[in-house]
Amino acid sequence: MPTNKNAIIRYQALDKCFRDHRHRYYIEDLIDACNGSLCYYNGVGGGSRRQIFEDIKFMESEAGWSIPLERIKDGKRVYYRYEEKDFSINKQPLTDAEAQQLHTLIQSLSRFRGIPSNEWIEDVISNLEWRFNLKGKSENVIGFEQNQNLKGLEFLSDIIDATSNHQTLSIKYRNYKNGGRDMHFVIYPYYVKQYNDRWFLFGLDDKRREISNLALDRIQYIEILSEKPFIPNDTIDFEHYFDDVVGVTIPKDNVEKENVVLRFSESRFPYVTSKPIHKSQKILSEMENTISLQLRINPELETKILSFGPEVEVLLPEWFREKIKNKIEESLKKYISMQKGCTDDL
Repeated sequence: MPTNKNAIIRYQALDKCFRDHRHRYYIEDLIDACNGSLCYYNGVGGGSRRQIFEDIKFMESEAGWSIPLERIKDGKRVYYRYEEKDFSINKQPLTDAEAQQLHTLIQSLSRFRGIPSNEWIEDVISNLEWRFNLKGKSENVIGFEQNQNLKGLEFLSDIIDATSNHQTLSIKYRNYKNGGRDMHFVIYPYYVKQYNDRWFLFGLDDKRREISNLALDRIQYIEILSEKPFIPNDTIDFEHYFDDVVGVTIPKDNVEKENVVLRFSESRFPYVTSKPIHKSQKILSEMENTISLQLRINPELETKILSFGPEVEVLLPEWFREKIKNKIEESLKKYISMQKGCTDDL
């Protein structure tokens, strides 16, 4: 039986009932208790009579916790409780499935090892490995891409804290578009997002009164402005803020979604369909290797398309096709001029 979120909620609800010797819990009561917990955490129930019996069977098995469960007859009915009222599944050693899940969690946490200001990760991992005797039990089979030499990572934990605690930030920022000139921002931080192995801070710019996107690798200095009241975010749902784009650059409000049609080479097409460029991606024709995207065009989409080189062709919209064509021609000129220079030296 897979140990998913709903199953864990039901096991905990049953455990609480079985430990309670002051009340009699019949199967109907157990179903109500499980559904009550499911509704509390998920908003909906879903624990059927058959499911609860399966849960009890699992909890009694060696794969579960081998719970010492009594079935006490009360007339024609039966109520359930632990033989020992101080027994609890939370006091038992980890099952093999739980140990494997915890080990996978530790491997996931390990991706943040070595990042400045994340020294606490070492303590958490070490404590988990020691407490549950997991250290060295199995080999590491997960690899994460993490650029630990990326500039600005030393600010990550402080920025996340300021975002969570609603603290205004003063930021010294190096803008590469202006020749590397340093700029100063007062930001009300709302959201931190990772994209393409880089981190970005989104917040309200105090001066322009609009959302700014600041790359952490360009931040030179941050300071918390305790005396400046925080302006909360009551307009943007960041869970869906990036739905219509690739990456993190949000176009101006007057930039609408467009139907982008791309044709790929026969060899590249299966890779693109197995790893979509955007969640709106749809296959138009497998015979012609074409897909469509419904999104707002931004620099990250341009970069993505150019990264495919000669294996992709933009069909629509026409203005975007022309823009990509011009970029390819500009790149080609560099190689042609280099080749001509090399030939002249002969």
